[in-house]
Amino acid sequence: MHSSDSASSDVPRPPGVRLSVNGRSHTVEVEPAAPLLFVLRNDLALNGPKYGCGLGECGACTVLVDGVAARACVMPVRGVIGREVTTLEGLGDVACPGPTQQAFIECQAAQCGYCLNGMIMMIEALLRRQPAPDEARIRQELRHNLCRCGTHVEILQAARRAVALHAQARETACAKRSGQ
Repeated sequence: MHSSDSASSDVPRPPGVRLSVNGRSHTVEVEPAAPLLFVLRNDLALNGPKYGCGLGECGACTVLVDGVAARACVMPVRGVIGREVTTLEGLGDVACPGPTQQAFIECQAAQCGYCLNGMIMMIEALLRRQPAPDEARIRQELRHNLCRCGTHVEILQAARRAVALHAQARETACAKRSGQ
């Protein structure tokens, strides 16, 4: 046995951290101070949230934590223990996108697409809090999300469409519950 072999086996492994992401429980061996973004992308292979600025200022890394928008690049894993994390992948998938995702698809609100995760997650968080925001509220919500390609007109159109699609989804759910 080489001395390097014994040394590597003596190195303590990080503790197992239990996380709830997109409705599923995961145990990952990471330091509690590790940025949530790195765990989502590297350990859980969830690539919706993007690394943009690393400072929590651009919005590309946005996720929902208990339904509230949060910047995953500056949030340590310990900050989400016992809480529900939702990523872009948790809103829907290719076969069945969620209403906010569908709105962005319909409105073709992407050019390079790098900012879309943050834009979609911010609108999703807004609509969970306030189902019928006006244009001013939508703009206010997105003011700290950066889009370098300049697709703001399409993004705002998609946000307005998301409001309508969420309203339709609520109406459909109510009709199903009442047996109509």
